[in-house]
Amino acid sequence: MLTHPDQPVRSLEASYAYCRRLALGHYENFPVGSLALPKTVRRHIYAVYAFARRADDLADEGVLSAEERLVRLAEWRCHLEACLVGEVTHPVFLALGDTIRRYALPKQLFHDLLDAFEWDVRCQRHATFDALLDYSRRSANPVGRLILLLFGHRNPVWHQMSDAVCTALQLTNFWQDVAVDWQKGRIYIPLNEMTACGYTEQDLAAQRYTPAYVHLMESLADRTEMLFERGRPLCGCVPGRLGLELRLIWLGGMTILTALRRIRFNVFAHRPTLGIHDKMRIVLDALRRRRFLLPFPVLSPHQPA
Repeated sequence: MLTHPDQPVRSLEASYAYCRRLALGHYENFPVGSLALPKTVRRHIYAVYAFARRADDLADEGVLSAEERLVRLAEWRCHLEACLVGEVTHPVFLALGDTIRRYALPKQLFHDLLDAFEWDVRCQRHATFDALLDYSRRSANPVGRLILLLFGHRNPVWHQMSDAVCTALQLTNFWQDVAVDWQKGRIYIPLNEMTACGYTEQDLAAQRYTPAYVHLMESLADRTEMLFERGRPLCGCVPGRLGLELRLIWLGGMTILTALRRIRFNVFAHRPTLGIHDKMRIVLDALRRRRFLLPFPVLSPHQPA
């Protein structure tokens, strides 16, 4: 994936349009095109997503060596710094620079994302669960914080709950994609826990579905669910369309985690996804904001972080 489009775009409106096309061409656990979000914020979400999407493409560019990918990511980081002073012509950074200035977004959140992408190039293993959490702090949590900031929510308690949800979503995706990630040469199961359970990389390569594997995944899923529950109140606290979007995302993640438990984590035979009936139930449940509300008062959503 090239770091520049074929025809560099200099107009701010054209730059946002470029980010929109890029964002709507990909969809993951990021509310890039949701009609639940107001148009006034959507273009800025496109800019944030376009930055992260392109960086992810650079980290995964298989035809390039690791060294070449790191060079490309370093260039992307330089563009980030340059866009803060208006010295860029790349459409992603023309739009992103405008978004960062308009909403006073901390640039460290964008650097954290780049740190995670660089880690993906340098290392495909995580020694401990704490190391995996640290990776998620950089790869997933900035996204949630940036979305809250785009809606003017700077309450530090809300940001901490967002971190819990984003990490839980990231971990759920890892447990869903154990077999897929192995094919890419990556293991997100903590190595020390694999060793403790007597499950080896050779077992994973052979897709051995054993009691040791099930026990390992149950333990990881329990901790993932605890993170979902820690962040659950955020979905009731945040008002309006964003609150609805957060409930949809939270319920989607929990539904996948429940499906993994139902098949006893045998993703070698079946990778669970959301079906039409799951999606209908999620929408209905998301409309019931009251079930997510905290039983006690929370800080003002606009209290400075």
